[in-house]
Amino acid sequence: MEQFAAGKILRSRYRLDRILGRGSMGLVWQGTDVYLERPVAVKTVAADLLALPDWRHTALARFEREAKAAARLDHANITTVYDAAVTEDVCCLVMQLVDGTTLDNLIDGADDGRLPVSAAVSVAAQLCSGLSAAHASGLVHRDLKPQNVMIRTSGLVKILDFGLVKVLSDTDPRLTMTGETLGNVAYASPELLVGEKPLDGRSDLYAVGCLLHHMLTGHRPFHSERPAQLVTQHLTASPPRVADYGVDAPAALQDLLHALLAKRPEDRPSDAVEVYAALAPYLPGPDPALVMRRMPPEDPRRPFLVPQGPIVPR
Repeated sequence: MEQFAAGKILRSRYRLDRILGRGSMGLVWQGTDVYLERPVAVKTVAADLLALPDWRHTALARFEREAKAAARLDHANITTVYDAAVTEDVCCLVMQLVDGTTLDNLIDGADDGRLPVSAAVSVAAQLCSGLSAAHASGLVHRDLKPQNVMIRTSGLVKILDFGLVKVLSDTDPRLTMTGETLGNVAYASPELLVGEKPLDGRSDLYAVGCLLHHMLTGHRPFHSERPAQLVTQHLTASPPRVADYGVDAPAALQDLLHALLAKRPEDRPSDAVEVYAALAPYLPGPDPALVMRRMPPEDPRRPFLVPQGPIVPR
């Protein structure tokens, strides 16, 4: 089976430069498209997974179908897919390399790990905008978490890993406890955790609720060092309200968050468009005075404060 290492060139075009992240399914690399001379992100699937008999038949076909579907998504809040390889020896996805920082880094750098309401709502609204396009195309992300949300230096939110996650979990819709990190389980919907099938976009909306709670309070809705206990909490425990953490948020926004974290999909908002509309009143209003002023790096409010505005040089 194909092994990956820095310096290796895939498809006679994409050079793997350095590892950006690791997961139970494989690696994410910073790479270079040597033909177009531009940076790319390359997600490679672990060779031992490709060695499994099921991968040689059903799962590879699923990956190819979903990679093509993800490549058709054309939305500002979704990372662009450039290329894919699906063979018996190598399975990889080549994507836009996003400049900026991940949402977990943004939260870690905030005071007490809390973002202002306008910033948290800006992130959540942009997530819903991207999810609306994905759900309309029949894709459910299944693994929204701070590490899969990138904030560009312009403030634009980018959702990472569309397509690949869905396929890798398609043979069993549950998040398996073996090899899963706390991060995977911390934002997963109850129906995903118990293996309900089929999932729909409301599973991702539950994750948006978990992320919004985390951004506002500095804490995930549920806490445990053991994934199995986290699963139990998602299935049975009532989430705390942000007011319990001393967060001053509008009552209607707290009610929306409570609805997003409902245990049953039918008790949540129906789709991402409905959630975006509910978040809209709390988005920061455009401010023309900011057009020529430099804003803090990775400020998630910028696309709303300066719509389509230029990036002020450093």
